[in-house]
Amino acid sequence: MKEPQRDGEVGNGTGSKGTEQICIPNSLKKRVCNTFVEDSFSNGALCQCGRERQAHDSLAPGDNFGEAVVTQWDSRQHSSESPTDAYGEVEFAGAGRKHSHFVRLSCDTSPETVYSLMTNNWGLPLPNLVVSVVGGEDQKKVKTWVRDVLRNGLVRAAQSTGAWILTGGLKEGLARCVGEAVRHHGAAAPAISKNKVIAVGLAPWGLVNNREQLVNAQGSFPARYYVQNTARDSCCLDSNCQVFLLVDDGTIGRRGGETAFCGRLEDHISHQRTGIWGSGSIEIPVLCMLISGDAKMLERLDVSLGKATPWLVLAGSGSAADFISELLDGLSSVSLTSTSPPAEGGAEGLTGSLRDMVRDKVKRYFPAEAELEKLVDSALSIYRKREFISVFHGEQEGSDDFDIVLLKALVRASKQVSSEPNECTDELKLAVAWNRVDIAKTELFNGGIQWKYEDLEDSMTDALINNKPQFVRLFCENGLNILDYLTYRRLEGLYRSLSDSSLAYVLLQRRLSERLGLAGSLPNLHAPQTAHLKSRKSGRTGPASAKELNLFEVSRLLWDLLGDVCQHFYYVPLGLNPSTNTRKALKQVNKMLQGECKYRDQCCVSPWAALFIWAVLQNRREMAVYFWEMAGESVLSALGGCKMLRELSKLESETDSKLAMKELAQTFEDLAHDVFAECYQSSESRSFTLLIRKSPVWGGATCLQMATAADARLFFSHDGVQSLLSQIWWGDMERSTEVWKLVLTFFLPPLLYTNLISFKALEEDDKSVEVHYDRDTDSLGGNDATVYSLDGIQTEEEAEEFTALKENPKRSLPSNSKRPFIVSRWRQFWFSPVTSFLGNVLMYFLFLYLFAYVLLVDFKPPPPDGPSTLEVVLYFWVFTFVCEEIRQSFFVGSTFVLQSMKNYIEDVWNKCDFTAITLFILAVCCRMFSWSYFVGRAVMAIDFMVFTLRLIHIFAVHKQLGPKIIIVGKMMKDVFFFLFFLAVWLLAYGVANQALLYAYDPRPDWIFRRVFYRPYLHIFGQIPIHEMDADKLVEIPCTNNATLIEAGAEPCMSTYANWLVVILLAIYLLFTNIVLVNLLIAIFSHTFSKVQEHSDTYWKFQRYNLIKEYHSRPCLAPPFIIISHLHLFIKRCFRQIPSVKSKDFVLELQGKKASCLNTWEAIQKENLVSAQNKQKRESDTVRIKSTSVKVDSVLKQMAELRDHDRRLRLLETELEYCCSALSWMTDALSQSNLIKAGRLPSAPQRSDSNVSKLTT
Repeated sequence: MKEPQRDGEVGNGTGSKGTEQICIPNSLKKRVCNTFVEDSFSNGALCQCGRERQAHDSLAPGDNFGEAVVTQWDSRQHSSESPTDAYGEVEFAGAGRKHSHFVRLSCDTSPETVYSLMTNNWGLPLPNLVVSVVGGEDQKKVKTWVRDVLRNGLVRAAQSTGAWILTGGLKEGLARCVGEAVRHHGAAAPAISKNKVIAVGLAPWGLVNNREQLVNAQGSFPARYYVQNTARDSCCLDSNCQVFLLVDDGTIGRRGGETAFCGRLEDHISHQRTGIWGSGSIEIPVLCMLISGDAKMLERLDVSLGKATPWLVLAGSGSAADFISELLDGLSSVSLTSTSPPAEGGAEGLTGSLRDMVRDKVKRYFPAEAELEKLVDSALSIYRKREFISVFHGEQEGSDDFDIVLLKALVRASKQVSSEPNECTDELKLAVAWNRVDIAKTELFNGGIQWKYEDLEDSMTDALINNKPQFVRLFCENGLNILDYLTYRRLEGLYRSLSDSSLAYVLLQRRLSERLGLAGSLPNLHAPQTAHLKSRKSGRTGPASAKELNLFEVSRLLWDLLGDVCQHFYYVPLGLNPSTNTRKALKQVNKMLQGECKYRDQCCVSPWAALFIWAVLQNRREMAVYFWEMAGESVLSALGGCKMLRELSKLESETDSKLAMKELAQTFEDLAHDVFAECYQSSESRSFTLLIRKSPVWGGATCLQMATAADARLFFSHDGVQSLLSQIWWGDMERSTEVWKLVLTFFLPPLLYTNLISFKALEEDDKSVEVHYDRDTDSLGGNDATVYSLDGIQTEEEAEEFTALKENPKRSLPSNSKRPFIVSRWRQFWFSPVTSFLGNVLMYFLFLYLFAYVLLVDFKPPPPDGPSTLEVVLYFWVFTFVCEEIRQSFFVGSTFVLQSMKNYIEDVWNKCDFTAITLFILAVCCRMFSWSYFVGRAVMAIDFMVFTLRLIHIFAVHKQLGPKIIIVGKMMKDVFFFLFFLAVWLLAYGVANQALLYAYDPRPDWIFRRVFYRPYLHIFGQIPIHEMDADKLVEIPCTNNATLIEAGAEPCMSTYANWLVVILLAIYLLFTNIVLVNLLIAIFSHTFSKVQEHSDTYWKFQRYNLIKEYHSRPCLAPPFIIISHLHLFIKRCFRQIPSVKSKDFVLELQGKKASCLNTWEAIQKENLVSAQNKQKRESDTVRIKSTSVKVDSVLKQMAELRDHDRRLRLLETELEYCCSALSWMTDALSQSNLIKAGRLPSAPQRSDSNVSKLTT
């Protein structure tokens, strides 16, 4: 499975080194000047492209006098394209940073190809915003507040919105400041930050210093690029950029060749959609940010505005930016006709004074420019499109909340191009694209706007697909009705939008391939890509192979994950029968999809549960938890999520994703445990009903069934679950009954009618079957109910009869409704699971005794002398075991035979039973013949060991022995690792010892004995010194003759290297007896201490399986169980009473009772969630974060106060000046003869109210 590309991480993406070497030279070109056009300023030495005359193949054509006809060099006419020779990855020597991608490309390259290269091959995350920073001037001339805006405003906003920053890519001027801001932010940002700031450098290829280090026709992976560490500006590549697009127009040392390509790239990106596979509700917003700049920026600004690209101008940053700011402010009172042409005829319809005013401003800001009238026309054209320009006075407003400034600038521009301008909707879509829920809460959902369902519909889909749970919560709390929103068509669209790197997508594609393959229309999903750099077809339905996904593939995937715990999901809307086999269902679905699928327009029956499953399959933690909070049946939903995640973790190959799935699965198990704890604390009877209630949402599953399938040991360890199991285990007997009383009553049944064993009070009133069956569900409002149906329905047989009676009410009521006391008490004792267990244990001991007696005493020869009568009884006993195993494997659990067999084989003890029965059959077959009689006896002896080990499972129910059995099982796994190390050392020593002691001994049995058997006995102290030590050697008849040795004679022991044999023996004993044995002890100690903490939890989980097994078993134990089997056979074949073995521990509620239970469970869940949220709010981390927010708010208010103070001082200064001017005017007028001198009016009294008005 393909490794997924992490969001926000720049990697190799879907491309590879080999792929780039093939597709990039074929798709991208470079430009080389092929015609020499003389540069008049170089005295004929250089071409206007910047290269020398010798570097050209031809000269520009001339006239008869040798004068060149061509005087102006043009890139398209005088340069040619060829495959690019500079691409791959660049490593900045000494920088210590990740490699950056780069490519040299022609200025005429299609932006679609480049965008596909960056997103598909290089793996850049799709942007939610693109900010193109343009301008100029030296780094030294960039003002301090501009750097602050770049560092604390732009880069921080880019990180929070998931934006790309397009910059010059060189270590000079404004581009260097942007790079430094990106570097500083990366050093301060947390390593786990989801969004990384992506800086894309667009630089002219001919302007890059040391560009020859990047040239390699086969691609550089990587190319080492050396940069001088200098504080001065240089045209070297900036290592802070992740991607370099080196635009080649055929010139060397010339600027501006990348401008046209940059504009086309910005325009192309602005027509792509945000989100996964373009699933967002808006197109990617592109914003150009003008900082300073020269006169050439006016032409670029005019062309870009013609494409409706919004611009943000930083007033006060430099020439061009200041000119645009003053132009918009100074001409705001002048009305321009919108129909005026923007070019040479732009002066038409304008007053001469207006043009003169613009000309004066151009002269003031660009005094050295020669083409004055062209600049004036560009300025007037820009003013006509002023709606796309926003001016930011950064020196006055500061860099705080710069993302809101970008948001408002984009919204203002979007209103001009939208067919239905709605500022609030556009602003909401941008906030969703940037995942800024704080902006949405403060600016849009503050109570001032009445949102409609239609306004939130597209944004809700965007938030779901692109994993923005906070927006999903916000929309649901502010007018979006999920019942109306989630139709089956939309649900299918959500599954089609899965990321192709997710495990769920891969699994769904497999199911889709099977269906399409059956239909005969299977596309080649694994065909190689023919155009690697072509952009994928964006759309909400994802790639072409995913467009065919429907609910049937989802249903099959859920069946694979959940197994037979639940019925098939979504079969009802698809019109399928749950009992239909898979192949037939595939044909029906293919036939249905060829026509009109009416089900897609239906609303989803359980929308929250459907969204919860969708989020869990993608391992989206926060969104899955929110949907769980909103969905009903909280305990079962949490257990279902736990089951799915644990199954997915087994299929996941990536370690990080596997761990995340396991952690989320444990989270849901904890939630199920905590919610059930709240329920059990509130009402014991309702919590019992909750455990066995059949869920219509989860395909008829119960909490106990789902917890078993999910291996939720923590959930089973809860006292409430164990209390229910104990109640089922003891039936109508008191749980405090001693075991010796049960054993005594088992052998003396008349004691049932004494007070030796206490039973629960019997129902004496005559009640109908319905009253008995629904007794517990009627008591949901009280605490006096016992377990669901054990009071009225004691056994499986009675349950079957009751079910049959409910289906056929014409039948007579069973006799137990008016059963005599003797019969009722008899059934209460013998039909309880604990009595069935006790009978099986006692009879199993008797079986083992009979087995041992036959094997040791009464094992007769083959026929006709044998077998004996007791041995035949043993055969019959084992036959009843076989009948019971067949019943458990085929007639209990799933309605599908193959699934039932699979569930049977998965149990370890069922494997043990199968092995024991198979060995017994083999032993019986062998003992019937003389030639294999002793083989059969040996196999039967081994089989007795297997049957005896089966006792471990029987005693697993014991409270003290059960946990110890768990520990022993864990230790057995550790023994295998120990045996591996022991076998390695034993083989090494055994072979060396045999080779040193005996020069030649070809007997295989003795080789095995001396290589393996004797070294193994050495560990336990059995060391034959007289055969190994030459000093204590005992003389025995031996020979060194190879012929005699081969004939069977004993070879003589070699004493040449006897000293080495003794040393090896000492080393072997030291390692095995001290190192390995103590290692085994340490492993056992670690396992014991590790498992001991959770052994009780494991035991409680296994206890459920044992109780369920004996609850479903017939009351008679083998060999008498054959009577129960015959009884069941008669009921199935003759009385036609259906089996309810698959409905053990199941209670079906409908109508008001089900609604009442769901409401009560939801209340308990809300109590738990409220308590957890309160605890979270009171935590130190949240308090520190809240304090930090408040401090930031106070600091912001203080900054505003300082700004107000500065403005007041400026106002006072201006007032003083006005007062001085007025005084001067008064004096001048009083000294003149224009007016009559008189008394001056008195000055008004300044009151506090006037001062306060002034300050406000």
